[in-house]
Amino acid sequence: MGDELIHDSNGGLPRLLEIMARLRDPETGCPWDIEQDFATIAPYTIEEAYEVADAIEREAWGELKGELGDLLFQAVFHAQMASERGLFDFHDVANVMSDKMVARHPHVFGDESRDKSAAQQTVDWEAIKAAERAAKAQQGVLDGVALGLPALMRAVKLQNRAARVGFDWPGASEVLDKLREEAEELVEARDTLGPDEIEEEFGDLLFVVANLARHLKVDPEVALRRANAKFTRRFKRIEEKLHEMGKRPEELDLAEMDGLWDEAKAEERKSA
Repeated sequence: MGDELIHDSNGGLPRLLEIMARLRDPETGCPWDIEQDFATIAPYTIEEAYEVADAIEREAWGELKGELGDLLFQAVFHAQMASERGLFDFHDVANVMSDKMVARHPHVFGDESRDKSAAQQTVDWEAIKAAERAAKAQQGVLDGVALGLPALMRAVKLQNRAARVGFDWPGASEVLDKLREEAEELVEARDTLGPDEIEEEFGDLLFVVANLARHLKVDPEVALRRANAKFTRRFKRIEEKLHEMGKRPEELDLAEMDGLWDEAKAEERKSA
């Protein structure tokens, strides 16, 4: 049964679960897969989630199926390790998620009216999640915000939680004032204090930037990814120009490089 399923190209999820079990078989499995645990696999899980986001950002729809498969495999891997410890299996994971979605969408799966705005549904969603946290004895406003999130994303989530109880700036103008204040404190730390204090002030500045993103309704992770992509695109154009000139980047001074950057920037705007 196992071999037949493993080689069935239409075997779907049962095939993937069987493959994972075989990879982890202590006698016949893959030595690398057998050695892994939750902690060693977690970084790969995060990486695969970002690769899904990257494919979407680039609109690389031909790649998205494979990236989603890689991410699904991470869930299967964790579930297999949990099953081996007698904690839960993949079917438990699917059932918990299904139960959660049904409970959080009474306007779809229950008797509540669907005649609500998206904003009201968001409020209801947060109320349901708050009740779930209370049931888990997570009493603090900030309880349950995962420590393993990227720092910028976690900052936004922490600020969103605090804002629910009124701990927030009134608007973007006040946040910009705070941003300028934090920038001045960073300059002062650079000039008069040590590395630890500089790091602390830099962290404060980033935290306020995340707050500004919230007030401007900008996803800071998406914004920074786009900025990274823009920088990469323009720098590659500089390298192309240098190749045409028969030169390497290190042969130019900053002013010359900056001039090529401005040219790449102008070309990009002209073609937009």
